[in-house]
Amino acid sequence: MQMRSVAVFVALMVMVSPVNASPRATVVLDGLGVPWGMTWWDKQTVLITERGGALLRWHQPDNRLERVSGLPRVGVQGQGGLLDVRAYPPQHWQQGPAQWLYITYTKQVADGFTTVLARARLDKLQLQDWQDLLVTRAVSDGGRHFGSRIAFDQQGHVYFGVGDRGERDWAQDLTNHAGSVLRLKLDGSVPDDNPFVSRAGALPEIYSYGHRNPQGLVYDEQTGRLWLMEHGPRGGDELNLVLPGRNYGWPVISYGKEYWAPLAVGEATSKPGMEQPAYYYDPSIAPGSLLLYRGSRISAWQGSLLAGALKLTHINQLKLHATQAKVLREQRWFEDQRERVRSLLEDAAGRVYFGTDSGRIYLVDGAK
Repeated sequence: MQMRSVAVFVALMVMVSPVNASPRATVVLDGLGVPWGMTWWDKQTVLITERGGALLRWHQPDNRLERVSGLPRVGVQGQGGLLDVRAYPPQHWQQGPAQWLYITYTKQVADGFTTVLARARLDKLQLQDWQDLLVTRAVSDGGRHFGSRIAFDQQGHVYFGVGDRGERDWAQDLTNHAGSVLRLKLDGSVPDDNPFVSRAGALPEIYSYGHRNPQGLVYDEQTGRLWLMEHGPRGGDELNLVLPGRNYGWPVISYGKEYWAPLAVGEATSKPGMEQPAYYYDPSIAPGSLLLYRGSRISAWQGSLLAGALKLTHINQLKLHATQAKVLREQRWFEDQRERVRSLLEDAAGRVYFGTDSGRIYLVDGAK
C-alpha cells in the first residue's frame, strides 16, 4: 500500500508544573488518516486503526505500511468509525504471539449507529474468525460520543467505554449501554460478578455509568486500578478511578458549562451517591487517549498517566502518587507542535509513540 506522504485543578490545589524540555518528539510516519488506535502485534510491527475505516500494519524495520483486509463494513459517521485496537494478551510481544485482536468500531444498524466490541485473529494481512462480541444498546442516528477505548485486566476481562451518544440522560439509564464502561469476559460473555448482573432493569454488561464520552482507558497491572479519561462539555473533562457499580454523575453533576451559555451543566458539582473525579480540567483540553507510563527511558514521565489533548494540542502528564490513587501534579508537553494528539503507545524500550489528527506518528525519546 502506498501511503500519502489547561487547566487548573481546583479541588486539590494541584499545580501545573513548568515544562522540562528533555523528551524529544520526531515524526516517524506521515500521510495517514486519523490514527485512532495503535497496538503492538509483534516486536517489529504496529497495527494502526484509521477512523475512516482502514486497519494498517506498520513494519518498522523497513517502514513498510500495508493495509489489512477482512474488516466488516464500518459506519463512518461524525465522530464514529474504526476506533480502538488492542492485541491480547497485553505485553505478548515480549513473550510470544498474540492470540486475538480486539477492536471497537461504529456499526450501522436499523435505527442508526452504535459502538461495537469485536475480536479477530490476524494471519499476515488478513483478519480471520471475526466476532462481534457486543453490539451495544446505544443506538442513535447522531454522530457524537461513541467512546471508545479498550483495556484488559489480569483476571480475563476486557473493558471498553461507550459515550452518551449526545443524549445526556442516557448516561443515567441502566437499560442502555450509553455513558458506561462495560466489562466482559474475553469471549464476550458476561462475568458473574459484574455489579448489575442480578439487578432487574439493568444491562448486565455495565460496570460503571454516568460517563459523558470516555476516550481514555488504562488498567494498571501494578495496582489493579482502572483509570478512565473522558470528555466534559465546555470545561469538566475528567480523570476517574473506575470502581464497580459506581455512578460518575453525568449529566446530573459536572464541572463543565453549557456550549450555548456560561451556565453550569447539571444540578451541582457534587451530589451524594455520585463519584467525584480524581482530576478535572477547566477549561477543557479534550482528552482523546490515555497511557500509563511505567518505562524508565523517559525519566520525567515515570509513574505518570499521559493523555493526548485534542483541543489544547499537547500531551498532558498527570504524575500519580506512588501508593495512593491521587494526582500530584500536571505538566504539558509538545504544545509547540500544535497537534491534536489522538493515540498513544509505549514500546519495550520505554519510548512513546503518539498519533495526531493530521495523520502523523511521532516518536518520543528521552534526552541523550
